[in-house]
Amino acid sequence: MTAIALRPYLPADADALADLFRASVEELASDDYSEAQRLAWSDAAADGEVFAKRLGESLTLVAMVEGEIAGFASLKGKDSLDMLYVLPEAARMGVATALAEALERLAGARGAPEVKADASETAAPFFEGRGYIAMSRNTILMGGEWLANTTMVKKLSGPGVPHNPPKALQ
Repeated sequence: MTAIALRPYLPADADALADLFRASVEELASDDYSEAQRLAWSDAAADGEVFAKRLGESLTLVAMVEGEIAGFASLKGKDSLDMLYVLPEAARMGVATALAEALERLAGARGAPEVKADASETAAPFFEGRGYIAMSRNTILMGGEWLANTTMVKKLSGPGVPHNPPKALQ
């Protein structure tokens, strides 16, 4: 198993994360969204300053595998998992799981009773597997294209309480 290290987002990461975002949308979402939809979605990273600002305004974590950026995720406010993207070649290696777990724990530490995510069609099964429940279907307009997603919510075990408590706490 490959070791995954998490670290805080640095402004110098912005260009690499924008590239990762575009690659993730283009390749990993290709079965669920049309080429026009993926292009409209990936255009969210077209303006580097705007994308960097979005990353910096949230608590953004970067996942590293063998010294290279493999994914990132951000927590907006105390309870909204705003972005979660991995390199296509890092898919199914535990990168998304490590990022989601860390942000869920941080949300709990911030006092959030639950975490929510607007999950793409591609990501919804991942979130469902983590215990998220579908609350509503959404259709959003991006770059002239309509994209579907699902608002999903996961109840946390309590403020600051880890999801997998040590045996002494069970």
